[in-house]
Amino acid sequence: MVGVVGGTKPALPPADDRDPDTTSVAVPLMVQDIGMVQDLAGRWAERRERAAEERRVTLALREAILPEPGASIDLPYARIAVRYVPAGRASSLGGDWYDAAPLPDGRMFLAVGDVSGHGLPAIAEMAQLRHALLGLSMTGACPGRLLTWLNTLVLTRLDDTTATAVCGHFDPATRLFTWAQAGHPAPILVRRGGARQLGAPRGVVLGATSSLPYGVADVRLEPGDLLLMFTDGLVERRSRDIGAGVSLILEAAAATGLGTDLGTGLSTGLDAGLDRLLEAIGGPNPEDDTCLLAVAVTEEGPLRP
Repeated sequence: MVGVVGGTKPALPPADDRDPDTTSVAVPLMVQDIGMVQDLAGRWAERRERAAEERRVTLALREAILPEPGASIDLPYARIAVRYVPAGRASSLGGDWYDAAPLPDGRMFLAVGDVSGHGLPAIAEMAQLRHALLGLSMTGACPGRLLTWLNTLVLTRLDDTTATAVCGHFDPATRLFTWAQAGHPAPILVRRGGARQLGAPRGVVLGATSSLPYGVADVRLEPGDLLLMFTDGLVERRSRDIGAGVSLILEAAAATGLGTDLGTGLSTGLDAGLDRLLEAIGGPNPEDDTCLLAVAVTEEGPLRP
């Protein structure tokens, strides 16, 4: 309905009465806007594709470099289990690594390490350090000497790289675990329902200096003992420091019964115990890789002095 004021109906403009300036500007602007949207959409699609490709390459490298994270090793004298959980975003995958390998002399070489940084550069550097240390371990040299050699590699071949590591030999004949560390959290020993962190020998971060030696420590393990080697992603969070995280692990290890149910039910007891431990501390770290290497001593063996 059209209102009438003063009895006169207002005249309507002709149907083809258009503003020529509006017509000439609106169409080009609309076409330009569509082009900009399409260009932005294309760029975002390319970025998503690049991110997806990087994720595929990262995961493929991780699978090629590290052993199966859920795998376990059953030995006549021990069982070794691993929990490795990447950070929440694949693009944040870092340089955490682990190794468990038998040596020619019958000892077991155990190691856990962490290269600073994230993504493909950190993974590439991690691969070099892991494989180098594994190769060096076949010489049978003591852990302190192995870290000295590895530190030389970092200083001379990997510019602007720092890394931490802990490595050691477990001798089943003596049940002696001999180890060294380079700026890395010391292992935790769980024994008869209690847990404590081992006193760490001296050792600085790999890539820091060549002037400081790496010390060596040892501990004699007992049947039923559980040794936990881990990276800082297990204990450190943005809301707490490493010290508080280690205290939480010690409490959780004792409360969850780790080390007390590993006898006849070892194959299931160790795996279930590690899962309970991770759950008790709030699950894996969403912002950093989490690596946990557990060694359970299962039987006496021919102890020699």
